Amino acid sequence: MRKSDEVSVVAKTYDFVLWLLPHLVKFPRDHRFTLGNRLEDGVLEILDQLVEATYTREKHPLLRRANVRLERLRYLIRLSKDLKLLSLGQYEFAARAMENIGAEIGGWEKQQGGKQCV
Repeated sequence: MRKSDEVSVVAKTYDFVLWLLPHLVKFPRDHRFTLGNRLEDGVLEILDQLVEATYTREKHPLLRRANVRLERLRYLIRLSKDLKLLSLGQYEFAARAMENIGAEIGGWEKQQGGKQCV
């Protein structure tokens, strides 16, 4: 993966964070501090791991954790939709964004040659 591709997935994740955070503020109080905080922590952790991966030699463990965290985030976003905290359109946007981010992380992992996490 070229450096520009690495920056691309970070930029897409950043854009997703920028889109998601204002929506979380609108969650009702009884969900904002539970589900909202978990979503916020998750998406920011993914961004942190991807930024760190761009600056380290041992990328695979960070990419693996980001991918697992993204999968957990998918379920939390789905739960938000099912609880009607996100509209169907918002859910569809988030699902597409997470799919694109996941594909790029997966490609980056594959480019790393399938090195095993320790």
